[in-house]
Amino acid sequence: MTKKHLFLSAPNMSTEGFEKQFMDEAFSTNWIGLLGKNVTEFENEIVERTKTKAACALASGTSAIHLALKCANIQAGDFVACSTLTFSATANPIIYQNAIPVFIDSEFTTWNMSPDALEQAFIKYEQLGTPIKATIVVHLYGMVANMDRITTLCKKHNVTLIEDAAESLGSSYKSSLNDSDFCSTGTFGDFGIFSFNGNKIITSSGGGMLLCNGENAKERADKARFWATQARDQARHYQHSEIGYNYRMSNICA
Repeated sequence: MTKKHLFLSAPNMSTEGFEKQFMDEAFSTNWIGLLGKNVTEFENEIVERTKTKAACALASGTSAIHLALKCANIQAGDFVACSTLTFSATANPIIYQNAIPVFIDSEFTTWNMSPDALEQAFIKYEQLGTPIKATIVVHLYGMVANMDRITTLCKKHNVTLIEDAAESLGSSYKSSLNDSDFCSTGTFGDFGIFSFNGNKIITSSGGGMLLCNGENAKERADKARFWATQARDQARHYQHSEIGYNYRMSNICA
């Protein structure tokens, strides 16, 4: 008996061939590197779909988490709460910033971060004189975490909330896809993260998106773009006043 390999989430190219059409156009116009029309339109469509304020297309969901932490001014020695049940890419960017992860256990109903455990951690670290500066909550396999309580707790304790929505593009919270008040994951916190890796809801083979919310969302997204393109200053020569990263999404991937 021949064994059939079952993929967790195999990519499916559309029968209309839109993906190849866009890629052929990028090749024919010789625009295969960073930036380009596809990148800009991808960002705009994510903003429209999720009803967020601003978005920045990046090389991966991991890089998006990293830049969210930088935008939140997370520095060496800061404590960042993080879900226990997740892939290591959720926690690794905390270490990139030389910050310290505080792992929060899961609740039974969603398997995501427990609001009760999160509240206990907030209180504990405040009593120690080292309050938690940010929280990265994961919507595991598209199942939305208890955002009512988690959002309330983060606001109460003045903690930046980052949503690792890598696997939940299209998931909504307390609404349906047809509701006018559609509430997409990635839009409840200060920052949201999507991934377009090969096993995600839609894929660009590799890629991610940083969603920025709040009053200064556009400024945050612009700063993320600056860091993601090697933090090159506006000058006629190569000038870099900050550390930058090669994190921008290419036109071909977009």
